[in-house]
This record gives sequence, structure tokens and C-alpha cells, in this order.
Amino acid sequence: MVVGASDTGKSTFAHWLLEQLAARSSTPLAFLDGDPGQSTLGPPTTITLALARAGMVRFPGSGRRWRRFTGSTTPQNHVLPFLASVSRLVEVARSRKIRIIVYDTTGLIDPNHGGVPLKLAKIDLLHPEFLIAIRRKDELEPLLGPLRRSTRARIFELDPSPALQPRSMAARQRHRARRFARHFAGAALLEVDVSRFAVFPDDSPAPNQLLAFEDAAGFTLALGIAGRNDKTANTASILTPIRSLSAVDAIRLADMTVDPATFRDQML
Repeated sequence: MVVGASDTGKSTFAHWLLEQLAARSSTPLAFLDGDPGQSTLGPPTTITLALARAGMVRFPGSGRRWRRFTGSTTPQNHVLPFLASVSRLVEVARSRKIRIIVYDTTGLIDPNHGGVPLKLAKIDLLHPEFLIAIRRKDELEPLLGPLRRSTRARIFELDPSPALQPRSMAARQRHRARRFARHFAGAALLEVDVSRFAVFPDDSPAPNQLLAFEDAAGFTLALGIAGRNDKTANTASILTPIRSLSAVDAIRLADMTVDPATFRDQML
């Protein structure tokens, strides 16, 4: 598990670590892209597990992937679905006898915003063997202080690279817009009878509301952006890259909208 605040090079290090481990491994590995706000393997609001073959030389490789929808770009106010998603994805890797999983976590570390309880809950839930902490000065002390006196994980503490350049909020939103645009490339409007599916929470999507189509196991098949909603006919026009609804078991709504023209997101 790799932890650290935003702009500490956490993801860059996690990608490099997977490459180094894969080059030295004789068995498959897995990478868990656990930051739904600045995701590298999937669209924002999702967490992605990717399998990597032994001997892979460049991240992320071409192995199979599973994805879960968190409904937000931050775990704040979404802690329970966030932890459930992380747990389910790690369970997938372990069920396939994957012994090495590199988990790139979110940059939420502020104890006043739930960062420390969230990280401790992940440690209790997943039992990582190694915790790699990239910290500036003492910003991770509320987390690392107690853990140094515990044997539940071996801790390696690193300093961030002095060459790192902080990213502004505008730059982070541009990154999310690019990731959304990539996911919706080639998307088309589908007229969906929402009464056929379980909708979580139990409501019809609002205009431009982001949503996910999920299979029976709760994994994400594709995202969608709601358009026109006919409550009388229980139908909604949804922009999505998915072509068939045959594997869809449920629709899960986000608490945010995405502009289908610019792919800029906004909280509801």
C-alpha cells in the first residue's frame, strides 16, 4: 500500500514499483488504481484493478481489468462504498492467487477530513504486508506515529522528489475531463427503460447526472451521462459507450454531473 498526500509522486512511484516487481517475478501481479479523483487506469469516480503479467516492462501492461464505481471523485462522504469497492477488488486478485498487489491510494490524509481513519480502516481491512509512505516533513505523523509502534505492517518512509511540481485544482479538473472524454469516445445515446433495473439510490437520473451500469456482481461495465428523462414512461436517454444492456443488472447514480460537451464535472 502506497500512501501520501497529493503531489508527492505517489502514483509515479507506484507505477515504477509495479514495473520493478514484475521484472523480477515469475507469477502474475496486480495493480489497484485506488484514486477515483486522479485515476490513471479508468475514468474518474472509479477504482480499477489490473492484472500484470510476469516480466512486464512497462506500466500498466495488458492484463484483465475489473472496475468499481464510487459515485464521487473523493472518498469523503463515500467512505463505506469506497471501502467496499477496494475490498471487492482485492478479493478478486486474491481469489486468483495473486500474491503481489500494488495499491496506489488517494491523497486524502488530513485527519480533519477523515484521511487517517480511512487509511487505518484500509490497513485493518486489507492487511498489507508493506506500507510505503511518501511524506513531506511531518504531514503523515497522525497516521505513521501509532503504526510505527505496531507490527501489523512494515513501514518504509520516503521523501518526495524535489523536482515535483504541484498541480492546481484547474489542472486536476482538466485531467478528469480528459479521462472522461477518453471513456466516452465513440459513445452513443441509448433509450433506457430504467424501471427494468435496480437503481441505487432509488431515484431516476437528473440531466447530466453521471451513472454507472453494473453487472450482477457489482462491477462496472461502463459509465453513462443522463440526458432527457421521461418519468411517465420510466425512460431515460443516456450517453454511454456500452452497446448492449444484456449484462446490466443495476444502475448506480453519482452525486455529480458531467457536461457531455466539455466533460467537466460538478458536484450536485
